[in-house]
Amino acid sequence: MATVQLNQICKSYGDRKTVHDIDLTIEDREFMVLVGPSGCGKSTTLRMIAGLEEITSGQLLIDGQDVTDAQPQARDIAMVFQSYALYPHMTAYRNMAFGLLKTTKLSKAEIDARIREAAEILSITDLLDRRPKELSGGERQRVAIGRALVRQPKVFLFDEPLSNLDAKLRNRMRAELKRLHSELGLTVIYVTHDQIEAMTLGTRVAMMSDGYLQQVGAPMDIYMNPANTFVATFIGSPEMALFPARAAGGKLGHDAFVADLARGGDLPAEVLIGLRPEEVTLSASGMARATVTHRELIGAEALVEVAMGGDRMVVKSPVQGAPLPGDEVGLDFDMSRMRLFDRGTGRAILAQD
Repeated sequence: MATVQLNQICKSYGDRKTVHDIDLTIEDREFMVLVGPSGCGKSTTLRMIAGLEEITSGQLLIDGQDVTDAQPQARDIAMVFQSYALYPHMTAYRNMAFGLLKTTKLSKAEIDARIREAAEILSITDLLDRRPKELSGGERQRVAIGRALVRQPKVFLFDEPLSNLDAKLRNRMRAELKRLHSELGLTVIYVTHDQIEAMTLGTRVAMMSDGYLQQVGAPMDIYMNPANTFVATFIGSPEMALFPARAAGGKLGHDAFVADLARGGDLPAEVLIGLRPEEVTLSASGMARATVTHRELIGAEALVEVAMGGDRMVVKSPVQGAPLPGDEVGLDFDMSRMRLFDRGTGRAILAQD
């Protein structure tokens, strides 16, 4: 496997810049997830790493070698696409063998051995004689992954590989990808807009928005300590509640409550408090009063949306006794876990320890 370094990578189409000065290092055997909304530049960044998009400026290194201008076949990478990109007239075996036959000098026996080994790892040995139309979506994706595995590249690139699968199959394939990474020691760069995939698969996550890298870190570090309000509201479902407050005299003042500010330091007067649903609890009295506007029963728990003055947030509650729309409730906040953001810039100014 190998390291991948992006040094000030940019992409422009004419006068329109879509990827801005990306500095990112993917370590050997790391599972790096690029995550963000549609149009944020994550797939473009992946395609630049693959050599499918020209790098406008910056430098790309794979295993210490400058491959900024190298052809895709010279980069020793393999890519798995969202659409699977299997040849419909070929069997699964031929799809997995095709690239090796065209780009290597391996003997047929060596190619066969690689295919059989990959098929065993992916549990598709009994599917090798079938064509893509005879396979389910999950089986096609396994064949596409197998085609990448037999290449034995330095780096594996995945571009939204699970987005065409149903929820149950996505869960199963996530577990399979996690297992493959762990057992085979792969270096993986994985693009998704799905924050659950990002949180469950990545050893580290790189958050992108509008072509800019917003934050890089371990999934739980990003979840607990988002660098700005974009990250705070993108990662986590339901999303973090943000509501305005005024900081003065060691106090945080909201229209519905006043709380002690446990930590000192210079703060802007206008801030946003950030709390996740599990950090807000319903109570008989509470620090603040709110009105239930909506609730969703999702099995063992309920998601209760409440209005607190002009602000809304979602609170988790046991299904038993979950309040109804129109009920007045009390809210208690775990202020030890609050985050503060600058209301003007959106940047975090006080994060949880």
